Amino acid sequence: MSEFFQFVVIGLGNGAVYAMVGMGLVVIYRSTGVLNFSQGEIAMFSTFIVWSAHEAGLPLPLALVVGMIAGAAIGAVLFRIAVQPLGDSKANPLPVVIATIGLFLAVNASASLVWGSESKPFEKLFGLGALEIGSVSIDYQKIGALAVLAVEVLAFQLLFNRTKLGLAMRSVASNPESSALAGVPVNRVLLAGWGLAAAIGAVAGTFTAPNFGIDANLMLNTLVFAFAAIALGGFDSLIGAVVGGLIVGVLTDVAPRYIDAIDKMPLAPAFLLIVAVLLFRPEGLFGTRRVQRV
Repeated sequence: MSEFFQFVVIGLGNGAVYAMVGMGLVVIYRSTGVLNFSQGEIAMFSTFIVWSAHEAGLPLPLALVVGMIAGAAIGAVLFRIAVQPLGDSKANPLPVVIATIGLFLAVNASASLVWGSESKPFEKLFGLGALEIGSVSIDYQKIGALAVLAVEVLAFQLLFNRTKLGLAMRSVASNPESSALAGVPVNRVLLAGWGLAAAIGAVAGTFTAPNFGIDANLMLNTLVFAFAAIALGGFDSLIGAVVGGLIVGVLTDVAPRYIDAIDKMPLAPAFLLIVAVLLFRPEGLFGTRRVQRV
């Protein structure tokens, strides 16, 4: 039984990272109506900036702040030059989806060009220690990931409910045309959303990199798990992204330990979950059910 709880704890720590990426996806989806397939690669590029700043002598927490700021700028610039010129993504989403796939390839290639293809070691933000509770060992890094996720959730709640920017983002997500008529600078709000999502990605990448080392493929698996998280929680729900991320984290860590058929297919639980949710509850656990008049 202690082994089971150990795997659950590991899954919760990993799920916190999936939830972070998922929240970034939800922020963009709510405002544009499309999924940003380049979210993981922008997070990877921002994490490389964190690594570079740390290698230059900055303490890792300060390097993370630098990476978040740089990531936000990169996300905003990419939106401005590659997405905004395509027009209203809700009215015509296909060009934007293709653009995000193109950004996925471009950012991945750029990272390999700048930092090379070899994996580089990455220090843990919360150190190498662990908290022992009976026979269960909980890494400080996992505890830190859950704590940072809680801070991000609180920050998002304050942003969307207590600030003018948050209210503008909610307005644009609901009806961009009416928002524009009411004087809301829609493109600036969308630009802020992309920047915010990229900043969150830098945090997620900083928690992912110590497990595998940092290279251009750092966030590929994490992005798949994040898609599974928002499919389960709801594409337009931040709370759904958090709950979905934690569930996906536990499922993908526990299931392979006890089911031999998927032991060598780590992505299988995520893909099966995505298919099941889309078949039986397309709006997810917390998503908005869309009603159309016939």
